[in-house]
Amino acid sequence: MSQSTQSSAHPDGLSMLDKRKIEAEILKEVYETLKESHGVEVAKKTVAESVRRSAIEQARQFAAVAPGGSSLKAFVDVMPLWTKGGALEIEVKEQTDTTFTFNVVRCQYAETYKAMGLGEIGALLSCNRDGAFCEGYDPKLKLERSQTIMGGASHCDFKYRYED
Repeated sequence: MSQSTQSSAHPDGLSMLDKRKIEAEILKEVYETLKESHGVEVAKKTVAESVRRSAIEQARQFAAVAPGGSSLKAFVDVMPLWTKGGALEIEVKEQTDTTFTFNVVRCQYAETYKAMGLGEIGALLSCNRDGAFCEGYDPKLKLERSQTIMGGASHCDFKYRYED
């Protein structure tokens, strides 16, 4: 990535897992505060919506600096940010000009949230971001997923497709 990509879309030298951990430390306190004042349902809904909005905005920043504009290829090219340091271990099933299908067989994001005592909202902090990222990155990018490790499955099944 160019320096401008690093500075506007993602801080240089910071793994995505470390970034998510920092965000989760703050959101944990927000979640606990909201639970006390407004109950679990409001707390979860607020965290979910906040993370969704954040994912859309961060995706817009990635799209704005994608070489040649947003595309499935440009999206795949930034995947190493999410997998850096083994944060996600993936098995690619299919990769074409219009599809990118893979399974996540190990997710350190899920492991980290559980270790932080955030298992009950881990899916809101992590899995919730994936579809929202597509919204902000490019409306032509669609995600289908039927299961996640965070939800108790053996793997996450990601099926991205790029529609004309």
